[in-house]
Amino acid sequence: MILGIPKEIKDNEQRISLTPFGVSELVKLKNKVFVQKSAGLGSGFSDQDYIDSGADILDTLEDIYEKSTLIIKVKEPQTSEIKLIKPNHIIFTFFHFAASESLTRGIIKSGCTAIAYETVQNNDGSLPILIPMSEVAGRMSVQNGAKCLEANMNGKGKLLGGVPGVDSSTVTVLGGGIVGSNAAKLAAGLGAKVYILDVNMQRLRYLDDVMPANVQTMYSNFENICSLLSHTDLLIGSVLIVGSKAPNLVTKDMLNLMSSGSVIVDVAVDQGGCVETCEPTTHKQPTYEVNNVVHYCVSNMPGSVPYTSTLALTNVTLPYIKELALNGVGNSSSFLSTGTNISNGIVNHRGVAEAFNLNFSPLV
Repeated sequence: MILGIPKEIKDNEQRISLTPFGVSELVKLKNKVFVQKSAGLGSGFSDQDYIDSGADILDTLEDIYEKSTLIIKVKEPQTSEIKLIKPNHIIFTFFHFAASESLTRGIIKSGCTAIAYETVQNNDGSLPILIPMSEVAGRMSVQNGAKCLEANMNGKGKLLGGVPGVDSSTVTVLGGGIVGSNAAKLAAGLGAKVYILDVNMQRLRYLDDVMPANVQTMYSNFENICSLLSHTDLLIGSVLIVGSKAPNLVTKDMLNLMSSGSVIVDVAVDQGGCVETCEPTTHKQPTYEVNNVVHYCVSNMPGSVPYTSTLALTNVTLPYIKELALNGVGNSSSFLSTGTNISNGIVNHRGVAEAFNLNFSPLV
């Protein structure tokens, strides 16, 4: 198969979808791989690295889409890219369709097959491609949240872990999945008082067993969230419903319970956000304020650590890319049945269809 790796054009997105090693593995299997010029520089990989791995370098985004069948990306196609997508294309990337109706309708109109990293599931329901980026995002949510608490960022001017004789900050984490557990672990390691909330009691029991003593588990409901907001310094939103829009667990009115200079980091922004006042931001302009509460809602948070993120992503995507390169989309593997969100102008994922009241047809 002919594979194309375009340069990411989303604001401040430095990742590339495959390392040179990943390319060499595909070339060994007799695939043709095109990489756009300078696509890997942000992640620390030169064009020569890719040439040495067997890839051909193409100058433009248009060349990549014109000459390739399977397009491997990191982030969802931007408006200028959607215009280049044709019915014969297979696009394999993070899509997060439920957060963008314009993207969803654009991909439907293109007629391509859209396979979303974030909905690929194993038989046990785990999300093998989403996990490493969630690990990165969870840890970064604490790093960035701690920075936003500084006075020069309009935060409270509090150190997350405090110092001897001065109390530490309180961190509340909504959602006990991969993002939430990584956030809680890092925040606890820095000395904060941490509350982690979830509706899955089995998950809460597990977290209660493995987390350090300064992490308290609580059942996620309206009453408990409200009771915590008044003394929360850093709120981290990490709720995920696979393929669907995230529920709004914190409304605009509930922000009145938070004190001035508190910080919200909504990692769920890719799926619409679990805080009502969440709007996607960029690495250049990462924050804004609502009711004197600082909001950090960067929608491609792992893009600021591209070397780590690119290696972690390739580790988990490469087996699936090999499968696509070998068999295309003409088989009924569980990978395709869960990962395919849209094909031939038809929505194949229920969560995407429900987000925008579109017709839904499961992949046969």
